[in-house]
Amino acid sequence: MIELDPQQAAARHWFESLRDRICAEFEAIEREAGSDAAFAYTPWDRVDPSGGPGGGGVMGVMKGRVFEKVGVNVSTVGGTFEGEFAKSIHGAGEDPRFFATGISLVAHMANPHVPAVHMNCRFLNTTKRWFGGGGDLNPPLPIEEDTADFHATMKAACDAHDPTHYTRFKEWAETYFYIPHRKVGRGVGGIFFDHLDGDFETNFAFTRDVGEAFLDAYPRIVRRRMNTPFDAADEARMLEWRGRYAEFNLVYDRGTLFGLKTGGNIDAILMSLPPRAVWS
Repeated sequence: MIELDPQQAAARHWFESLRDRICAEFEAIEREAGSDAAFAYTPWDRVDPSGGPGGGGVMGVMKGRVFEKVGVNVSTVGGTFEGEFAKSIHGAGEDPRFFATGISLVAHMANPHVPAVHMNCRFLNTTKRWFGGGGDLNPPLPIEEDTADFHATMKAACDAHDPTHYTRFKEWAETYFYIPHRKVGRGVGGIFFDHLDGDFETNFAFTRDVGEAFLDAYPRIVRRRMNTPFDAADEARMLEWRGRYAEFNLVYDRGTLFGLKTGGNIDAILMSLPPRAVWS
């Protein structure tokens, strides 16, 4: 185990509590669909390259009738970045020691009319301390009502803290969740923020509200669409779109690179990949 200071412990505790509530809500949706699917939790430990304790985490995965595959992971790791990678991390260029705790979620849905989704919230410590995160909707078959609902909920969370947050973080998501070789966005956007390294309590409160906004909006959208009829053409579109999602996560995603470069659990890092996809 790695020792945590009060701020680190508070962040980890909240990420774990958010996971528990999200997983309970997703299991409740499965019950409403007549499924007994439940999350399977796999703990894992990490050894730091220095040989000291490196922390670890818990990978949670559920495969059900509504959620074809959903992963909700929480990790708390620390130690020393290896080699040149430290220079790419905010505040680690002068000192490679780090701490990171966070929650990461990706859901791939059985019904093409239910949008896939990604959500992440994290707290990192190097020579600086900062929060990052966000959430973005990835529908194979976009529906304006759902897009508007998701964005409105995220905007309300942002506006409660700073009237400039939503516009700035929405544009950041559009830039970040973009697939250059396809010249297309990964989905219909959301918000993305990083390196919030000012007052801890202020930034922690904002990060919590982003997590709460996701828990408010996404289950509502799932329930709205999970019983919508679909045909083979709809499913084909979903599988093609999943291929693009996989391309982004394997080629461009910072979280994937961070996990691989810091010796994280490979299955937990790659749980974001869809269970089925096609490339035509």
